[in-house]
Amino acid sequence: MMTPHSQKERSEATAARLVNAAAQLFGDEGYAAVSTDDIAASAGMTKGALYHHFADKSALFRAVFVQVQQQLVSTLAAAAADAGSGWDGLIAGIDAFIRECQRPPIGQIVVFDGPAVLGRDLARAVEDEYVGALLTDALARLQAAGQVREGDSSVRSRLLLGALCEAAVVIARSPEPVQTRTAVRSEIAAMLEGLRVRPGAITGS
Repeated sequence: MMTPHSQKERSEATAARLVNAAAQLFGDEGYAAVSTDDIAASAGMTKGALYHHFADKSALFRAVFVQVQQQLVSTLAAAAADAGSGWDGLIAGIDAFIRECQRPPIGQIVVFDGPAVLGRDLARAVEDEYVGALLTDALARLQAAGQVREGDSSVRSRLLLGALCEAAVVIARSPEPVQTRTAVRSEIAAMLEGLRVRPGAITGS
């Protein structure tokens, strides 16, 4: 007889298969072009199994959106760690965000379908919970280390995340994305320089 614990694991595994299948399809084709039949077939399940785990296609998309945000956090954190602590790590993480959002699966889900399917407020709330929290922590640590001017790290991270999401849209819609990405990186770096405290600088009043 199946134990409750194994039932829970089996349920979680089924949900994960559906989310992974949906992520692939949403990323490749876009939310509107994908049906629940497509997702169930790709996952090797019935549509009934899909609706057992998710109320509808938008609920499944929300799970995909959260998963992509988690993956982004891992990628950005790794990029920052590779660049070392401090300011260079922040810049590397931001550059990784721009680069990742250029990849069609992530760009499609995060940049285009996220706000359209979930609504701007919910999409931003999820972004704040994951990538936003990572940015807030990074900015707070830099402030504590005296590398950025004193201020509200939470507000700064929200403004920065908004700028980064808009940057991703600009790049994705550009007929010359490589050149546009270079311009975007330059402008984001210039914006961030306004927060930076150079070694030896005198801060405070």
